Amino acid sequence: MKVGVIGLGYWGPNLVRNFLAHKDVKKVIACDIKENRLQLIRDKFPAAELSKDCQSLIDGDADIIVISTPVDAHYSLAKKSLEAGKHIWVEKPFTSTSKEAEELIEIAERKNLKIFVDHTFIYNGAVIKIKELIDRNELGNIIYFDSERINLGLFQRDVNVIWDLAPHDLSIMTYLLAKHKVKALVANGIANFKGKENLAHICIYFEDNCFAHFHVNWVSPVKIRRIIVGGDKKMLVYDDMENFEKIKVYDSGVEFKSTESIHEALVQYRIGDMFSPKVNQTEALGLGTQEFISAIKENREPITNGKDGLGVIRLLEAADISLANMGQIVELKN
Repeated sequence: MKVGVIGLGYWGPNLVRNFLAHKDVKKVIACDIKENRLQLIRDKFPAAELSKDCQSLIDGDADIIVISTPVDAHYSLAKKSLEAGKHIWVEKPFTSTSKEAEELIEIAERKNLKIFVDHTFIYNGAVIKIKELIDRNELGNIIYFDSERINLGLFQRDVNVIWDLAPHDLSIMTYLLAKHKVKALVANGIANFKGKENLAHICIYFEDNCFAHFHVNWVSPVKIRRIIVGGDKKMLVYDDMENFEKIKVYDSGVEFKSTESIHEALVQYRIGDMFSPKVNQTEALGLGTQEFISAIKENREPITNGKDGLGVIRLLEAADISLANMGQIVELKN
């Protein structure tokens, strides 16, 4: 296969490297209008071809077009690529609006082309292990999902902190809690600089009384990447900043010994053992490229496809509506 990568900023070189390393990829063409970015690829990956003309790349003989540009360019480049008969890989968030995402999905289905949305963490070894634990009912019934993704910078010119950071954890939540149906969403936040929210909280309510909370922040003095998943049997902490023991599973919980009210019931707090399961250390982006190419060869939808991207966009749009109305509840339909 031949792969064209459009956009060689922060993430682009990683994409070039991983596609070059795939055994089924015969050629990678790296495209950007900035000469210094092309020079970086020339120095680091001399096997890659270079281009400054994305339209010629789209019209050429590439089988896959990878779009790693700011989100406001995703839709136009993706649409041109699909109409040219190319499979597409699009960085998160998939598009700027759900309407754009729906149109791209329709074109891909009509032309039997595949869309891969790079929700990278779905291919992370820790997240894969958490999915296994949940599917094996190790945690029991999931009662909450609590996520914190905060750091100092980087401010984005085109999106607020929710659109920048929350897609990671929203996609993880959607993947892990696939059996839980979203009911409503609330978002609160503040824009201290240039009119775009730099700190926000999102709360998601599910039909089965499960609850999810997300804290995203560009102006934190510390960097935190942590998720807690609470079940009625066990609970786990996933700390992506840990070099070892990224997942810790706790045999902890709350047990009620009667059916009386919480104030009258005998409450027992269970504090048991902790264990840290082994996690696959394979680079998530490498597993993602393998999944996309396998999906194309097998003519099936990849794990993170256009519809998954659309689902996250709908949550982001609902969050924007709630933010604009100071935390108004927004009901969601599955």
